Amino acid sequence: MRIAGAAKLAVAVAVFLLTFYVISQVFEIKMDASLGNLFARSPLELPARPTKPPRYKCGTTKICPENHFAFKMASGAANVVGPKICVEDNVLMSGVKNNVGRGINIALVNGKTGSMVDTKFFDMWGGDVAPLIDFLKTIKDGTIVLMATYDDGATKLNEESRKLISELGSTSITNLGFRDNWVFCGGKGIKTKSPFEQHIKNNKDTNKYEGWPEVVEMEGCIPQKLD
Repeated sequence: MRIAGAAKLAVAVAVFLLTFYVISQVFEIKMDASLGNLFARSPLELPARPTKPPRYKCGTTKICPENHFAFKMASGAANVVGPKICVEDNVLMSGVKNNVGRGINIALVNGKTGSMVDTKFFDMWGGDVAPLIDFLKTIKDGTIVLMATYDDGATKLNEESRKLISELGSTSITNLGFRDNWVFCGGKGIKTKSPFEQHIKNNKDTNKYEGWPEVVEMEGCIPQKLD
């Protein structure tokens, strides 16, 4: 009986060891295969990390070529949010800077350096057009002029003021009316009409806000004055 019991124990131990050996061999093969697949992957097969889209000056959608200044601007929204004017990544006028107001907002920029010369706003509803005319007459040749309306930028405009703005390259200034939204970029001494101008008429049938049209935005690259 003792011999039979010992034989059974030996068989059980042998079966256990054989089973353990087989399992360990299979597990090792699978591990080797998994590691082999991992290290065999090409870097191109690895999931690509999302890349941030490039950011250009003033948040424009494209980079400007050499000898050009990037700009982006927006008119005011109704009589609630003021306009914004940015040149070469410098915000020149905005509600946050607290230097905008009802009427026509104007930023002057040096045409050679791209640096700010002056900013002013002129109330064309409750103010007088004379200060605007005087200001326009002082602008020096080669100066970049950016304008944006807020609330109403036209009621007090007269023929003289419209003519002075037209000479800066504006086409739409002759038709600018009550509560129209308008943005413009031109220059003193410009020989042709500026391509940088957007104008939306105040129309009760199409207005986005009650009594005002939608905001107009514009961006572009202003040629640097080199001579």
